This record gives sequence, C-alpha cells and structure tokens, in this order.
Amino acid sequence: MANNFRERLVGPVTRRRSQIQEGTTDQRLLDSAGPSDWLHQDPWRVLRIQSEFVEGFGALAELGPAVSVFGSARTPADSPEYKLGVEIGRALVEAGYAVITGGGPGAMEAANKGACEGGGVSVGLGIELPFEQGLNPYVDIGVNFRYFFVRKTMFVKYAKGFVVLPGGFGTLDELFEAITLVQTRKVTRFPVILVGTEYWGPLLDWIRGTLVAGGKASDTDLELVDCTDSVEHVMELLSRANGLPAPEGPFD
Repeated sequence: MANNFRERLVGPVTRRRSQIQEGTTDQRLLDSAGPSDWLHQDPWRVLRIQSEFVEGFGALAELGPAVSVFGSARTPADSPEYKLGVEIGRALVEAGYAVITGGGPGAMEAANKGACEGGGVSVGLGIELPFEQGLNPYVDIGVNFRYFFVRKTMFVKYAKGFVVLPGGFGTLDELFEAITLVQTRKVTRFPVILVGTEYWGPLLDWIRGTLVAGGKASDTDLELVDCTDSVEHVMELLSRANGLPAPEGPFD
C-alpha cells in the first residue's frame, strides 16, 4: 500500500487523510474564540456521564442501608396512596433504612415526607426532563441527573430492596428492570415489593396467564415479586431478606 498519506496521532486516536483536524488539542482548548459545538459531541458526553457517576457515588457512598421507593408523580396529596407512601417512608427510617426516591411529587414526595418527618435520611434522585419538576421539599440529599441509566444505577446500587407504589410508565420501567436484574443475577437478589393488590393484581394475572402460560417466563419468575397492602408486611419482607428482626407496628 502506498505510504504517501498524512497521519496525525491525537492522544490514543490515529487520524489519516480527510480525518485529520487542523491545529492541536491544546490550541482548540485554549482558543476562547473557537467553536463550541464540541460540547454536544459524544466524547464530551462520555465525560459528562463519568461525572454523573462520580457525583452519585460520592453523594451516596456513606448512606448506609437504604430502600428505593417508586410510584407515580401524579398521586394526589389527599389520596390514600399518598398517605400509604408517607407511612412506608416513616416505617423504613424507623427500621434503620434511608429512603431513596426519584425526588419528584406524588408518591415519591410521600415517601420522602415520611422519611423526613420520621427523622431519617431522605434522598431524591432527580432527572432532567422537558417538564421540569424539581426536587420535593422533603429531600435531604438531592442529586439531579441528565442520564436515566446513571440514575437507575444509583437506585439499585445503594438499595436493599425496592418498594413499588402504584405508578405509570416510569414506575413500570424501574419495576421490570429490577426484576430483570435479579432474574439474570446481575445483582444479588433483593426484595421487590408491590404495594396495592387491587392496582398490581391485574398485571400479575397477565404475567401469570400470558407470559408464563405462553412459555415466555417461568413460574419461578413470579417468586421474584411480592404484593401486599400492608406496611407491616412490607417491613417483614425487607427484614427477612436482610437478616434483621421484624419491626413492631403499627406504622401510622
């Protein structure tokens, strides 16, 4: 092959022919009049992703045992589901867990409120969305993320269990990702607890009657999830999974 082409090494990257960029990396860094489109290129996004992991790990590394609570941002503050979320948040901190939510309103706010009023640690992991919500006022430690997958890592890494209140697509996303991680043994098994038998019952029936019946899932997969209406039962399941004595109720 002819050896008459140009070549330039840019760090670990080799550029040849038309892919050679004029100037040097230092020159582009220090030239204040240079273009800013590099902010939106993939190599820079990698650094942003890295920085989000670093910030998340740094903020939560000393959190201690925690439970992630999910649920709809649309849950009204005067609803029974909101009240249940407050009770769960309070019960969790009284049992020695920190409470992690998505930091938004509705069911997330309810769990954070219970944790805050119970004197425990209330964490909110927010996400950048077109319809900005901001962190609810009951969050003690808040981290806002650009990327969903970084945020999801934080939910799983620091949680001894998932408690899932009634919710929509976002809640279902977190629920099925948790089940998949446990099913595929990508994480050490932890309890995934659905709260609200009337709400979640039809979904479990569909899984049993369609997925399992059609050979797309197995009976043992259903054992990865528990469903209850009782705060006491939630705490019993968490305590049993984490080798702790079951706390005494009632939780109200």
